[in-house]
Amino acid sequence: MCTLKLSRYLAFVFICIWIIHSVILGLFFNLVPSIGCAISNQIYLRYTTYFTYPVLTGLLPIAISLLFSLLAYQNVRRIVRRQLPIVRRRLDRQITAMCFIRVIAYGCLATPYVSYRVYALSHPISRSEPLQFAIGQLIQDIFTSLASLNFA
Repeated sequence: MCTLKLSRYLAFVFICIWIIHSVILGLFFNLVPSIGCAISNQIYLRYTTYFTYPVLTGLLPIAISLLFSLLAYQNVRRIVRRQLPIVRRRLDRQITAMCFIRVIAYGCLATPYVSYRVYALSHPISRSEPLQFAIGQLIQDIFTSLASLNFA
């Protein structure tokens, strides 16, 4: 059921889906002089605000990470019951703890970015108000930097 051929096929399918999704995203962006690069289609703006950022960027990766961390925890609990060397069990517990910390850090660093992007898309700030625009850009840059720490 779970073979290398199936995983290659699924990876290819998901890569194609994400490429199509990215091309469509690029088609709906326009350069608006007062705001900057903004989404011009209202339906796609709602899709991005209520699905792309909250689900695909925020909730789904955190949920998948949490699921696999819990599966690793269950695996370690099963290993503890087996007759394995103490050193191996201790190392397995350590790596499981590292996975949990990683998921917690991912959630803490990704949530502010996703929340601000949803807010920024819902309430765009015009460039005719330079102070508010600069504050918005600063907040976005800080949250983007924090979210980038996930991949460092």
